[in-house]
Amino acid sequence: MSSQKEVSYKATNTYRTLNSLTEKTKNVWIVFHGMGYLSKYFINYFSELNTEENYIIAPQAPSKYYQDKAFKHVGASWLTRENTVAETQNILNYVDAVFEKEIFGTLPNLIVLGYSQGVSIATRWVAKRKIQCEKLILHSGGIPKELQASDFEFLNPSAEVIYIYGNKDQYITEARKTEEQLKGTELFQNRLDIRVFDGIHEVSREFLLNISK
Repeated sequence: MSSQKEVSYKATNTYRTLNSLTEKTKNVWIVFHGMGYLSKYFINYFSELNTEENYIIAPQAPSKYYQDKAFKHVGASWLTRENTVAETQNILNYVDAVFEKEIFGTLPNLIVLGYSQGVSIATRWVAKRKIQCEKLILHSGGIPKELQASDFEFLNPSAEVIYIYGNKDQYITEARKTEEQLKGTELFQNRLDIRVFDGIHEVSREFLLNISK
């Protein structure tokens, strides 16, 4: 008879940054990519933002895999349904380490963004670690079912929560759209701002530019 056991060990993972954190920095972004991305490519979506005013930190999902039969293109995933609780804790510990290494002194405006699968990590990290952010952006992804309104009561009244998706997103059906809006309203009440852009399942560069100003 087989038995599942656990072992703890020290692990190392990479992450990506864009621009520099200086006294001129207006916004610090923590951005979580979607499934199939690598942080070194995902961070390029933020390359058009003002370089002096925006510092971007892109953690890297730890589980990497080949996306094609030619074993050429590598992608990554944050979580699966397998051993989700333990894996979530491992990821949150990793994000904590990135945050502690990068952020020091007086923190400018903090923007936490999750795209697609990254929404599940962004919301869990903010909720579990009680991260005070000026903006929490849920871009084209689903909100974890276990999160409750009480998990976000600590947020400052001025904090904005934006749920954004494309009107032609092939992964967001009408039923899914309604479900996410209802879940978002339940969690964030009147602070939830729902925005829709003209596009498919992709990062809206125009939205990023507007929100950074």
